[in-house]
Amino acid sequence: MITCFIRYHIDPTKKAAFEQYARNWGQAIPRCGADLIGYFAPHEGSTTLAYGVYSIENLAAYEAYRARLAADLLGQENYAFAMQEKFILREDRTFLKLASAPHALGEKLK
Repeated sequence: MITCFIRYHIDPTKKAAFEQYARNWGQAIPRCGADLIGYFAPHEGSTTLAYGVYSIENLAAYEAYRARLAADLLGQENYAFAMQEKFILREDRTFLKLASAPHALGEKLK
């Protein structure tokens, strides 16, 4: 399993638009095959950083998921919404693997 962390730099005056964008992905992402952990909008501190986080089996599954997402009507509409409203100033994706699995499984290191 890999987890995709998307770091967004958003226009702080358009936080409500980002939140709508996040709610739309909340429907489309799981439907297209990824395990959505969530989208996170600024609350305290930075007014420009937001995150989207989801997990998927591997990079091959990610490619298939991206194709389904590109074909999804809500996915297409949400992408167009972001382009029209221009609330995303920058977007970076990083794929990480869980490194502390024993803690999650309740196992002790020997």
